[in-house]
Amino acid sequence: MAAVPIFTTDKFFLLSNTEPMSSTASPLPFDSLAFSLHCAAQAIAAVGAGVALPQALDKVWRQTSAPPQARGASQDLSFHTMRNMGRAEALLNSMTSRQTEPAVLHALLCCALGLLSDDEQNDGPHYNAFTLVDQAVTAAASDTTMAHAKGMVNAILRRFLRERDALMKEVLRTPIARYNYPTWWIDRLHSAYPGRWQTMLHAGNHAPPLTLRVNRRHLTAQDYLHRLAAQDIAATQIGPDAIRLALATPVQAIPGFAEGWVSVQDAAAQLAADLLDVQDGMHVLDACAAPGGKTGHILEQADSQVLALDHDAQRLKRVEENLQRLGLHATLKQGNAAFTDWWDGTCFDRILADVPCTASGIVRRHPDIRWLRRKTDTVQLAEVARDILDNLWQMLKPDGKLLFVTCSVWPQESEQQAAAFAQRHSDAMRLPAPGQLLPTATDEQDHDGLFYALFQKTAS
Repeated sequence: MAAVPIFTTDKFFLLSNTEPMSSTASPLPFDSLAFSLHCAAQAIAAVGAGVALPQALDKVWRQTSAPPQARGASQDLSFHTMRNMGRAEALLNSMTSRQTEPAVLHALLCCALGLLSDDEQNDGPHYNAFTLVDQAVTAAASDTTMAHAKGMVNAILRRFLRERDALMKEVLRTPIARYNYPTWWIDRLHSAYPGRWQTMLHAGNHAPPLTLRVNRRHLTAQDYLHRLAAQDIAATQIGPDAIRLALATPVQAIPGFAEGWVSVQDAAAQLAADLLDVQDGMHVLDACAAPGGKTGHILEQADSQVLALDHDAQRLKRVEENLQRLGLHATLKQGNAAFTDWWDGTCFDRILADVPCTASGIVRRHPDIRWLRRKTDTVQLAEVARDILDNLWQMLKPDGKLLFVTCSVWPQESEQQAAAFAQRHSDAMRLPAPGQLLPTATDEQDHDGLFYALFQKTAS
């Protein structure tokens, strides 16, 4: 009997499941809410088994031959559910005396309850409550692994509509349902940021904007703003090269995207290239480079010789695709930044070390992270990052600069890591850099939570 992990408040519990998750083409119409719910439920069940949401969605779309519009709808539902999973599961547990099996059924109910219980509805899809119930039942009936439970789906969702106020009042007493994060995440954020923790939790539950990086080789940010205005596209400049669109737009509809005028990149991530201060002719290493956003930005700013390194050959293909669109070139190499077997012994003028981390600072873009990560991951990933930083330091020329970047808000992965690195290396002089940037969404600033520490190697 196979065991399928599903979400709980603090850890995955195991649900026995004798049937595999449905993977055949759905009989539901592609443009129906039931189809989108069914796709989202399959993807969320896969996340419960430890698969990242983008990969889970991609697999479901391929299996169901979902067209682009249906993909967008199921993605919206999946992301909304991840942002509201704590509350949805708490409601489901309060209305059922036994575990809902199989995993896809559990996920389908969470999708529906996440929508029905969303008071704010700032970012999620909007559906009539009774239409949603009907389509959830239809989705269950279409899948042989949960068709037997269509009556239960109907009963649970209609009970919620009848008893909504009382059920919400009860479950919202718990932090997990109130904030939609695991307990350990809430506690750790409260400890690290006692004056900001609630704001940070709230920020992670809202969809991020679409931020573009303007390619300086083609035009300035002001020039691009004028071009957008001419096409009635509302946008705001929030950084030297950063443009925030008022409304999310498919990349194929963004003016100049195909021509390499702009790239999609968060405003905080755009700080890396400026901090590195790359000059023409320099030899630069972008370690852990995929998907290549920072690689492209470095090359947009200077005619340098960039080596883009990543351990994953498939992810390196994304770097290549991004550079081709921008009309730029870098040397791509597969290798582990914690080892030297890929290095030819030639030292670098600049090194960008965007190291592996828990990604706790980009949870608004990847809401599944909060449910995939475990409390112990911080220590384990900090050790990986330490090994990478120490290994890369020997590859830096005297007077060269290494920029340590992480998309985490946990001090163990950011400031504590930087301080420990400086202590281990007496020839490392720390230069001015932003340090810990917290997730921020205001009219003037809108960015993820990244950390920057810049070191220069002193001459011996």
